[in-house]
Amino acid sequence: MARTKAQKIEDTAAEALIAAAFRRQIGFWLIAAALFALFVYIFSGILLPFVAGMVLAYFLDPVADRLQNAGLSRVMATVLILIGFVIVLALGLIILIPVLAQQMTDFIGRMPDYLSRLQGLVTSIDPDWLKQRFGVDAASLREGLNSLLTSGVGFLTTVFESLWKSGVALFNIAGLFLVTPVVAFYMLLDWDRMIAAIDKWVPRDHVATVRQIATDINKATAGFVRGQGTLCLILGIMYAAGLTVAGLNFGILIGMFAGLISFIPYVGSLTGLILSLGVAFVQFWPDWPSVAVVAAVFFVGQFIEGNILQPRLVGKSVGLHPVWLMFSLFAFGALFGFVGLLIAVPAAAAVAVLVRFAIGRYMESPLYKGHPEQAEKAPVATRSRRAGA
Repeated sequence: MARTKAQKIEDTAAEALIAAAFRRQIGFWLIAAALFALFVYIFSGILLPFVAGMVLAYFLDPVADRLQNAGLSRVMATVLILIGFVIVLALGLIILIPVLAQQMTDFIGRMPDYLSRLQGLVTSIDPDWLKQRFGVDAASLREGLNSLLTSGVGFLTTVFESLWKSGVALFNIAGLFLVTPVVAFYMLLDWDRMIAAIDKWVPRDHVATVRQIATDINKATAGFVRGQGTLCLILGIMYAAGLTVAGLNFGILIGMFAGLISFIPYVGSLTGLILSLGVAFVQFWPDWPSVAVVAAVFFVGQFIEGNILQPRLVGKSVGLHPVWLMFSLFAFGALFGFVGLLIAVPAAAAVAVLVRFAIGRYMESPLYKGHPEQAEKAPVATRSRRAGA
């Protein structure tokens, strides 16, 4: 009996020590996260080239590993990758950016005319036919359309202004072109050594747990950044090509914009469809087949994305809920600007993995399961109550 009491005292003391150590670890990581956020907030104005270099190195590390496995040295693989990236970027800046800038300028300039013509199309609809088929009167439809167009124009203006400001800030910083390639080169060159060094700093008692968490975070981040990034690029090219072949004005701009925001499920395709149909009605009316072709571009794109591209490029490894992803993008973008947008996805993936890990530990802990003695006594007490009843 005395031995049992001593064991209980020892178990209680051990649980208290474990709880105290756990609280210290939680406090340490909360302070570290707060200091990191403060650091990013203070230096967000100069971090862009460095964060862009880190993102670029992370994105290209698998390519460097494959070239290294093929027989090239790490230095040669890094040099070849960065040369290829610079060439592709230069071609994009020379060929694609001027076209997009011209179409964006024309689109903004024609927006008032497009809106007035859309309102004219609504006004020309027979009110009796509209009332009979859809149960709404023309005045209510015009009022709703005006409200929708006003909100849509405000939203698009904000989006385009944000993209333009981000793009101007991005390409006006000379250091971005000078510092980013240098940072990407050295980080890509030393990536494996940096990972090995960080692994050595982890306490040996927790190295397996930390490695598993880091692997899950990398899996989620890589699945999104590499897989979803490639998916957005393919969709943007596909939408832009389809709309251009259909003869739609601003097809390249609308298609690339729809592809760019396709990382948020349904938002990219729905936004692109609404913009395209609005332009198509003004441009092709009353040529219904041409309008149908424009709509078909997005329906076919959604089918290809859902059945071919998404399973192959992204799969089920991302594990980021769309609502959580959108909140992270808005929150980090509001706090840290363009740098926040770059770190939003890795941060969201890290938080999601840590929350799942914490929930798993909680489900295995005595806090959730209770003490063994209490768990064993609970069914007995239940049976005794039933017998008494």
